[in-house]
Parts: sequence; C-alpha cells; structure tokens
Amino acid sequence: MKNNRRWAVSLYTALWMAAGLSSLAVLGGCATQAPVATSGDGWRKDQVADAYVFGYPLVVSDIAREKVTGGDASRPGQAPVNTLRHATALPPVGASGRPSVDTLESTAWLDVSSGPVLVSLPNVPSNSPRGRYYDARAFDAWTNVIYSSIARGPDQAAPVKKLTGKAARAARLAAQQANVLAFVPAGYTGTLPDGVTRVETPTRYVWLSLRVRVNGQRDVREARKLQTAMTIEAPSADKTSTATAGSAWPNVTASTPTVVTGAGGDKADSLDATAFFTRLAKALQDNPPAPNDPHAVSLLGDLGVKAGEPVQFRPADSDLLATGLADGRTRVDTIPSNAISRNGWVWFGDGAGNYDTDYTLRAFLARRQLGTGTKDDEVKPVAFSDSDGHALNGANEYILHFAPNQLPPVRGFWTLTAYTKDGALIDDKALRLSLNDRDRLKKNRDGSVDISVSAAAPAKARASNWLPAPDGDFQLMFRLYAPKPDASNGTWAPPAIERQ
Repeated sequence: MKNNRRWAVSLYTALWMAAGLSSLAVLGGCATQAPVATSGDGWRKDQVADAYVFGYPLVVSDIAREKVTGGDASRPGQAPVNTLRHATALPPVGASGRPSVDTLESTAWLDVSSGPVLVSLPNVPSNSPRGRYYDARAFDAWTNVIYSSIARGPDQAAPVKKLTGKAARAARLAAQQANVLAFVPAGYTGTLPDGVTRVETPTRYVWLSLRVRVNGQRDVREARKLQTAMTIEAPSADKTSTATAGSAWPNVTASTPTVVTGAGGDKADSLDATAFFTRLAKALQDNPPAPNDPHAVSLLGDLGVKAGEPVQFRPADSDLLATGLADGRTRVDTIPSNAISRNGWVWFGDGAGNYDTDYTLRAFLARRQLGTGTKDDEVKPVAFSDSDGHALNGANEYILHFAPNQLPPVRGFWTLTAYTKDGALIDDKALRLSLNDRDRLKKNRDGSVDISVSAAAPAKARASNWLPAPDGDFQLMFRLYAPKPDASNGTWAPPAIERQ
C-alpha cells in the first residue's frame, strides 16, 4: 500500500473528506498466525487496518450489487444481473448523493461466469459530428476501470449537414449499426461474433455505467432514444446472484434491498470485523485480487481471511480487531496525498480509476465517489469554502471570475451544481439546478466571465450567469466530462470563490 502523506485542509473541506491523522503502514505479511492482542502489539493492529483498506472497495461493490440485484431481483426497482436499469427522469428536488442533473444514467451489473456478455451501444452517425454526448464505463468488482469510451449519438438540437445519395445511405447504415462490447472472463478462449470489441474482466461481476447528456426536462424524451437503443445479450443461465445464498456463511446476511446506483459505503462502514472480513472472503471467491497484490493477499491469509473460507476470529482478539478497524476507517476517510488542491477546490487526476497498488486512493474513492472514472473520463472538483476559508452559505453572494478563455477545458462538456452541505439538491423550485457550457453566459468586455452563486437572485443584468444556491451552508461541484489534460493534471483550476 502506498504511504500517503497527510496535508492541511480547511475545516469545510475536511467535512467532505473527514481527514484523519493516522499514518499508513506498508502492506506486507510477516505474521504466520491470527493477530494476538498483546500489549504494545501495534504492528498487528496495523495489519488489520491495512487489510481493511485493501478489501474495502470489494466489500462496498459487493453490497452495492446485492442491493440492486437483490439476489432474485424480486423487489420493485431492482433488476437481475445482465439487465439494464434506466433512469428515465432527472433527479427530483431534494435528491441526495450529489446527483447529476445533466445526464440520464443506465446501469447494469454483468455476470460473466456463464460466458460472454454482449452489450450493444448506439453507434456514432457519420452525419452528426456534434451530436449528443454519451459515455460508457465499466468497472471490475474492485472498482478499477476496465473499459471507457465517449461518443456522440444523434441530437435533434445539433446542426446536421444534409446528405444525399450514397452519403445519405452510408449515414443511415452507420446509424443502424451498433457498437458491440463482449465482456468475457479472464483467459476466455471461445469464439466471439465478428466485429465486437473484446473486454476481458478479471472479476466475475462488472458494473456498467452509461450516461446520456440531457439539456433540461424538455430534452429527456429525446435523450431516452439513446437508452432504448442499448441492449444486453447474455448466455441463458440462472441469473440469480449468489450474494444472498449464504446459509453456509455465518455472519453474512443479505442487505435490505434499496434502489441505488452504486452506493454501498454506509453499509460497509457499519460492519464489525467478523462481518466485514467474512463478506470479503466470500466476495473473493468470484472476484480475485490482481496479480500485483500478493503482499495484500498474504496479509489477509495471516489474519485468517481466505477466499471461499468462513472467517473465525478468537474472542480474545475482539479489542485488537475493533481498534484495527477503527484505524482502517480513519484511513478510508483521509484525503490521499495525490489529491489536487487549488483555489479551495479538491479533485483527483492521476491514479483515479487505474489504482494499481494505491489501495488508499481506491478505498477513499470507493467511500466517497464509487464508480470514479479515470482522469480522461471525468474530473469533479468540489469546494466547501470561499477564498477566506469560510463556509459557503446561501445568504451570501459569491463570484467565480474566469479569465478570458479559461472556462473549464473539456472535450465533452462541463456543469456546475450547488448542493446542500450534505450533498442534496435544492429543495425548492429553482429556475435552474446547474450552469453548463451550453448556457449563454454573458461575457465582460475583456472576454472574461463572472458566475454568481447565491440563494437570492442577483440584479437582472447578471441573471444569465446566476447559479441558485441552497439556503444555509452548501457545496459546489464542477463536473468536467472528458476533460482536457489541463484539468486533470492541475494546470487549470476553477477560480477562487470570492464572497461579495
């Protein structure tokens, strides 16, 4: 595990990150038996904490999958594995979890245990170079990105060049053809249909996320046309998840089914050591660690956590285990040192999505932003305080001043959204819930742009550049879809938030 340094942040950034003070130990296996609670045995306490941080993302994703599929998908809003679930409307006011108000998301949990799973996505029509943005991302059970693509489908609002003759026929054929992804188990040697893109997955389960841009409520119907063109074809096998078939697994109980789109951290955080490591051992059966994780696997073995075997800790070790888990939770809530912090904003670039052995960053993002893409997919700067370090509050007016040509640099699009301090949407009828690159922002004479953020509407002359904020303390989040390198490496940063 990488040893991530701690660094100072403002109180309100700390509320988001819950920064802790513990230092990280390097994963390694030295003990040959389960931990023994002896005086001053801090090394073995650190073993428990290291093992917790390493296994946390798998436990979180395992719980998230179980909630959505529910074993047999018998509850309303659930769907079996290898079945798409479509968000058919934008999130309602008051929705929690910092939801996007500019995309419709389609998700599925794929199970490749019975053979290849084919996912068909709409192709990019050759006559629509500026069509509707949508992207596709797939994550293995450890939350690593194994597939990512960005496309533009048909958009009724986008200008389309009129084609005739052979060009028109070619465009129609291109629009009818699908981009087919074949998700296959690691080492699969069977045949696949011609023209498909092979995506090899190291784990049995894969989380698929497909996002389609929406330009307001009136645009939802058009955006859904892309959703209806997405399909999944899987082998005819029992689609029942094994997550709830745990009679031989003491201390593993099914989560209460809840409709979620990837969230599972709260439940994982409530498990005690026995329940946590038992669930981890069970999930390891189908979702093995990466080949470069031998030290972590050795550590788990030293603690008695092995794939496919129920975990049994000695009662005498309960205090040690509880202390180790508490340290592990602190690490999961601590800002990793490779975060980018500028002008009061915090986000992640290098390492996100492709974690290698950076187990701390992987666990941190699994806790805060499960399903985080790579720096080429998306970056999400977040701010809780103004340029003076005071909490953002809707009673004030704030200005974000963008120098000429310094609006967020993206290949896709960007949005800016205000949430309550707990991450919920404004709970009243606001004129808008976000600002984005398609808004007609008024420029200053020198080409710069000032965005105003407040609960009360500003003067009419500045209304076009106003983002409504909640009453009371709030947070701001930029979403940069397909960011340019300047945004993902920190060369560009959102401007400081100046209180007026």
